[in-house]
Amino acid sequence: MDKVFPRFVEKFGGAIDRREVPLSSIDRYQGKLPKLLLEYWADHGWCGYGDGIFWIVNPQEFKGVVASWIEGTYLQGRDTYHLIARSAFGDLYLWGEKTGFSLKITSVLSRCVIHNFEINCEELDRELQDFLLSMDVDTNDYGELFKPAKKKLGPLRHDEMYGFVPALMLGGPDTLDHLEKVKAVEHLTLLSQITELQPYSFSDF
Repeated sequence: MDKVFPRFVEKFGGAIDRREVPLSSIDRYQGKLPKLLLEYWADHGWCGYGDGIFWIVNPQEFKGVVASWIEGTYLQGRDTYHLIARSAFGDLYLWGEKTGFSLKITSVLSRCVIHNFEINCEELDRELQDFLLSMDVDTNDYGELFKPAKKKLGPLRHDEMYGFVPALMLGGPDTLDHLEKVKAVEHLTLLSQITELQPYSFSDF
């Protein structure tokens, strides 16, 4: 019996805005994402945790977002990436078909963390468990703004995020007064078009 997901839920809190995952979606990602993740989808759906600070998502809905961030960069051709989770502020967690959880994009800053490794089929489920166990509430917050934003703007739905307006990369301040509740796909796509994605200095790339 899997013990990792209950530990993840215990750390974050119960699910919100749960959506059932159709069999067609599970079939679409067979052989592309870990079998264990597809089992989590079937059992728990796509939903938010920690009152919506962290979301396990439908990769198909964010396919265009991923393409917008990666196309034309050094990441194109390295792997085929699928967005499996995101934060309330647009931290994007991408799973590579060859490299597992090897790419995180901090969309508000147009920065990324890349890990250089390849994994075999037997390691996929363990890699996913390690990913979930590595998640915590604080690292998905931005400047401790989640609770104030939720109080001011209201809770998020599955297709929403808190975004800075104007964007930080356009010189906007990272304050509560400049946070708005925005549509996630549209806002993440907009952020991808402002400036070129760059790796953090501590990244493997």
